Amino acid sequence: MRIVTWNVNSLPSRMPRMRVWLQVMKPDVLCLQETKIADEQFPYEDLRELGYEAVHRGDGRWNGVAILSRVGIDEVVTDLPDVCGFPNDDDPPEPRFLSAVCGGVQVVCVYVPNGRTLENPHYLYKLRWLSALHRFAAQPAAGPRPFAILGDFNVAPHDEDVWNIADFEGSTHVSEPERVAIRELVELGLEDLPPTISKGNPFTFWDYRGGNFHKGLGMRIDLILANPSFAAAVSETFIDREARKTGTKGTPPPSDHAPLIVDVDL
Repeated sequence: MRIVTWNVNSLPSRMPRMRVWLQVMKPDVLCLQETKIADEQFPYEDLRELGYEAVHRGDGRWNGVAILSRVGIDEVVTDLPDVCGFPNDDDPPEPRFLSAVCGGVQVVCVYVPNGRTLENPHYLYKLRWLSALHRFAAQPAAGPRPFAILGDFNVAPHDEDVWNIADFEGSTHVSEPERVAIRELVELGLEDLPPTISKGNPFTFWDYRGGNFHKGLGMRIDLILANPSFAAAVSETFIDREARKTGTKGTPPPSDHAPLIVDVDL
């Protein structure tokens, strides 16, 4: 089974590229983040023609997550339990979370809040959101069914997961509380699956500005955290850097994230 996570940074902008990519890479399950599309505008029929069922959670402005599957979608959960809204706690939950069972595997797709700056209320919201994810994950992480959380965590777990840690001093994505939140997820029994096949660095995100992709100035913020039943079945994990490259003139531009792919013998 091939399972993928990909922050597409606007599905309407990326759909032409993604349609071709699906036909070439043939994932069984694809977790998407930052779809930036409303549920009623989501291309369910286009994806059905490509052989994929889909569940989507989006409001059409920002955020948005989806799970695509050609091995079934069951036991869908569309909101992270016990999570606050933003900017007010009692605001509706943002579309950042989906959970489903696909082909016997529980797959959780997440788009963790960015945090913006260490002084911004969004940073505290990010930490509270990660705490809610920890509470949700505790039971399935310890269970016998294969389970994985995939997505854009907006956290680089280690110094080597950014191009130069000195450039990130005083910034989000590398602060100790954020990294502690990731470690606490791992301590539930989850394994952070690094690429087993890597061409150079392990990065999954490169800012559009300044030609960062070609300079190698990236970050590893897209992660797969898997329980033992899932991790034991992994054959390889890799980053599809080709999907991040700019195509020929006239082709749609890429996302600023590359797909992170895991092949499992399940």
